Amino acid sequence: MSGSSGAGFIRIRRRDLERLTTEVMQMRDFLPRILSAELVENMQRLEQAESALEQKEQELEQLRMESEHFRSRLEVALSDCVREKEEKLGAVSQQSALEQQLVQQAEYCTHMGSALCNLLWGASNKEEVVRSMLGGDKAAPFCVLAAQTLQSFAGSLGTEKLPQGEESDGEQFVLGLTGIITNVAAVPCGREFLVTSCTDLLDMLMQLLGEFRAGTCTRLRVLMLMSLYNISINMKALTYISDKSGFLSQLSCLLNDPDPEVCLHTLRLFQSVVLEPSVLQRLGGEIRGLLPLQRIAELACSRHPELKSIACELLEDMRALEAEG
Repeated sequence: MSGSSGAGFIRIRRRDLERLTTEVMQMRDFLPRILSAELVENMQRLEQAESALEQKEQELEQLRMESEHFRSRLEVALSDCVREKEEKLGAVSQQSALEQQLVQQAEYCTHMGSALCNLLWGASNKEEVVRSMLGGDKAAPFCVLAAQTLQSFAGSLGTEKLPQGEESDGEQFVLGLTGIITNVAAVPCGREFLVTSCTDLLDMLMQLLGEFRAGTCTRLRVLMLMSLYNISINMKALTYISDKSGFLSQLSCLLNDPDPEVCLHTLRLFQSVVLEPSVLQRLGGEIRGLLPLQRIAELACSRHPELKSIACELLEDMRALEAEG
């Protein structure tokens, strides 16, 4: 048996030492056979694979963390989207309610404007009322608004023909405005005011006469023609109207309108121009060339008494002018 012979030493049997020596020598012989180059290479590959796997696991963990981050952001974005969608639906609902309110307010304003304009139209039949209207500082702005309203109304019609029957509040509003202008033009101070301060309104009346389709807006066009006829009594206004490019040609076209009232008031305006010597002196040749004598002769045979009478008068005036020429 082995035993201790002193501190730091161990005694062993010779046989055991020889056996250990033999085993070590055997291991030295067999170890190179076991640890071949292929095994060493495989071990290195295994270490590399383990290292790569560890790196991939780290990358996967990083991707997982990023995925969680993006998932969190997506949830926040979806929550914001739902909230914004709800807010948008609420805004659309509010917009719809506001649009409905605007429609109601517009209808109310149109109805109120129609009532007020028709009341003022009736009141302006009296000269003292017209004088009172023109005495303040609102007459010129009123004419500007009237011109804008007429233009807006004409633009809203497009190419559609107005339905026959009861007129809408909008049409009544426009008729009332034009009726007021007609009454203002019926008194001397009103004619002077219109030609001095409201030429834009006169231009709009002349322009729109050529824009309305034949057979439409008959009452409105009659009132516009009456306004221009009343204004033409003023010498300055007559000169302004007759010098307007294309207006006399436009009147010639109006004589082909199917409505006798439109033709009647067109002839009255033509007659107002034709009978003024100063206008004839400047535009006599143009007037003779523009007057559709054949159409006027047809109107002179009309069953409408007043239209027939004024057509006959205009033909006689033209014959007299030709005889003097």
